[in-house]
Amino acid sequence: MSLDVSPALLEKAERGEVDDAEFVDCVRTSLPFAWEMISALVARLKVDGGPFADNQTPPPDEHARGELLRVLASDAMRGALQRHFGVRLAFQNCHRVAVFPLDPSADETLARFTSVRSQLLNQSPELRDC
Repeated sequence: MSLDVSPALLEKAERGEVDDAEFVDCVRTSLPFAWEMISALVARLKVDGGPFADNQTPPPDEHARGELLRVLASDAMRGALQRHFGVRLAFQNCHRVAVFPLDPSADETLARFTSVRSQLLNQSPELRDC
């Protein structure tokens, strides 16, 4: 299961009343490693500036790796986090998460980061089974 959904939130979803803030809070509490990584990258992007901020350190264990995979593989979770933080998220391998500003000036850098070429160049034997 990807998220720990409270009975109250599940009931709201059944009625169709869930808003982004409630969903984002559910993601935050359910996937704390992924939340912390993305939050830290957003903060680094805002403080340091630049075209993007990314993580290149593998997660400490399989549980943490699973959180990243779940949060970034879900269109709903990824979209909600992008709206919440005001960034675009990109993902390579099992740990290389990047945040890009919404500004169109980042479009070319994002396109390079998410290109087939970049994906191939970001491979290594150590990451083969991640």
